Amino acid sequence: MALRWPRPFLEVTREDAARVRRLFEADPYAAALGIQLLDADPASVTVAMPITASHLNFYDVTHGGAMFSLADCAFSLASNAHGDRAVAIDTHLALTAGTAAGDTLTAVAEEVTRGRTLATYRITITRGDGRVSGLFTGTVHVSKPL
Repeated sequence: MALRWPRPFLEVTREDAARVRRLFEADPYAAALGIQLLDADPASVTVAMPITASHLNFYDVTHGGAMFSLADCAFSLASNAHGDRAVAIDTHLALTAGTAAGDTLTAVAEEVTRGRTLATYRITITRGDGRVSGLFTGTVHVSKPL
């Protein structure tokens, strides 16, 4: 059963989805990791990363930093979708299942709460077989764009 969280405080509009695409295209780190933007819809932002040998650690499993980077990419896109400037102030990642080269990981970011200055997100990372391999939570400070 997939985890579902409450509906977002603010829904992602078409304009927001276009903003997400622009932000993603301006992210050289995500590009270097091979992260792909799959969707930005009213309830979530979804990114994916095919796992290659360059994502592995010395145990031949996906490096935790690669998984964190995937979740953080989804988190940053979702939290900045509405046009306000959002910067991370707290994050946490629990690794729940191993992944390896050949897997494709998908991260889905969903807004849990959004106030005037703080917003919190949950990001679920799954493998191609549907098993949850990571649970990420993050909080951002929200301010007006520069």
